[in-house]
Amino acid sequence: KIGITGPPGAGKSSITNQLIKKYRFEDKSVCALLVDPSSPFTKGAVLGDRIRMRDFYNDSKVFIRSIASRGSKGGLAENIDYISDIVEFAGFDVIIYETVGVGQVELDVVDSVDTTIVVLVPESGDDIQVMKAGLIEIADIYVINKYDRKDSDKLFLTLTNMLQLADKDKWIPKIVKTVAINDMGIDSLKDELAIHRKHLIKSNKGLDKYNDRFIKKIKHRLISDFENSFWNKKRYEFLNNEIEKDINDRL
Repeated sequence: KIGITGPPGAGKSSITNQLIKKYRFEDKSVCALLVDPSSPFTKGAVLGDRIRMRDFYNDSKVFIRSIASRGSKGGLAENIDYISDIVEFAGFDVIIYETVGVGQVELDVVDSVDTTIVVLVPESGDDIQVMKAGLIEIADIYVINKYDRKDSDKLFLTLTNMLQLADKDKWIPKIVKTVAINDMGIDSLKDELAIHRKHLIKSNKGLDKYNDRFIKKIKHRLISDFENSFWNKKRYEFLNNEIEKDINDRL
């Protein structure tokens, strides 16, 4: 399970599209779960990411699903892990999560996948200090996309210097340079994904991640079941009655 996250406009969909092509060339089956932001006003979502991946329309070994975030604050959709499990049990080799464009705190993806890719663009360079507390710290692999743009080397140097502080006993994130729309650097990215997977298997971190996801799902199910049972008709009526009262008279 691979998570692709990063700020809006970084090229996440282009990278996802190219990775699907690479994995299909190896005859691996691929599922892409593409999260699209829901409007806070109309609750609707465009669900347009899949349109860019029309090359796989007739490929039975590629399953692409756009999912509305439906108010979820973590960059994903609430039920995406359940969908992912079904796809996994169906035998798909690779499952890619593509998050909505995220900032510092929408980091649910790191709990849902085995490898997290953070996609940045040269213009991200000035924001690195701001982002360090959130998005930057979750990466297993950094991708500097649109590397043909100005200031790409500056961002590469900034990330390289930042990684000097990484714990040498743990996985040290790699930096991959890409121009996704031209298929530049995607082979290197796929190679780094394979290296990280071997690291997870060798270090048992992969099993730890799998167990953590299992615990998270149990806790989520408990909370969901409790909320559904708690908010019965009587309690909704009680809440509505309180709303009708003056603010100072409410329980």
